[in-house]
Amino acid sequence: MESIGIIIIAAVLAEAVWETGKLTWQQGKVSVDRVGALAVGLIFAVGAGLDVCALLGLMFIHPLIGQVLTGILLSRGANFVHDLFRAAEGLKPI
Repeated sequence: MESIGIIIIAAVLAEAVWETGKLTWQQGKVSVDRVGALAVGLIFAVGAGLDVCALLGLMFIHPLIGQVLTGILLSRGANFVHDLFRAAEGLKPI
């Protein structure tokens, strides 16, 4: 994928991670459901060495960074991850 595509994917991933973090604090208290989903997503991604960033061509110096970001994305659920991959497929190299 060309540089511009990687930058767009990085921006989408950054926003998704930020929005997920915001969901952990709702109406003045911690959302136990969101924290639980984050924990499960992180266990799956880090435990299995899953790295969606590497699959999309976004490489980090330390693989654990991509795995943690993947765990956060997994906590958003299958629909979000599916939509992310569909959006990535739509990016055409320049």
